[in-house]
Order: sequence, then C-alpha cells, then structure tokens
Amino acid sequence: MKKITPAQGPAPSDIFKDRLRAAREMRGLSQADLAAKTGLPPSSIAHFEGGKRKPSFDNLRKLSEALEVTTDYLLGRADDPAAATEADPLFRHAAKLTDNDRALAAEFLEMLAKRGEKKGE
Repeated sequence: MKKITPAQGPAPSDIFKDRLRAAREMRGLSQADLAAKTGLPPSSIAHFEGGKRKPSFDNLRKLSEALEVTTDYLLGRADDPAAATEADPLFRHAAKLTDNDRALAAEFLEMLAKRGEKKGE
C-alpha cells in the first residue's frame, strides 16, 4: 500500500494569517478598521494576523464578509482573491431567498446584464 504524505508548502495557519493581512490591505483597511467592521476587538485581529490565535467559525465568517472574500480564500482553499471578491457579495444571501424572490432576482440580473450589453455597443 502506498503511503500518502501531506503536500509540502506553508502550514494552513500560516496561509490564513497571510491571506487575512493581504485581504485587509487589499481593502485599504487598518487592523482597527477591520475590527470595527467585524465587531471584534482590535487585539483579536492582531492575534489572527500574527498567528497567535485562530478565529472561531463565527469570527471567520465575520472576517470574510467584512473583507468581501470567501472563507475558502482565507483558508487557502481558493487561490484567486479577485474571483472570490466578485462572487461572494453578490450571492451571499441567495440561499435565504424564497423561490419567488429567487425568480425575481434572476429576472432583475438578466435585465441588468442586457442593459450593460446595450451600453457597451
């Protein structure tokens, strides 16, 4: 039986702290700004970025929403912050919609896309 070894590379905790700092800086936020947006103490942001502490699931969600990136990006499971940034804010609440509201949203998005195509002509 072949032994499976973990892939070489940075530890997941190193990826998280680096991605958190990069996403915060990409948004032009200080640690205090991010703390205010998430409702977390500034010291928590400093601890997360320093690798001294890891966020709870709830705090990870707060961080991803405030930074407009996916939790997968922060955790190193997705590599493209631009794709995560574009998709996450638009579809974040889609699962909460009723079937009727989902259909209405789809019609609205289609109308906006067509309007954008006309402006591009």
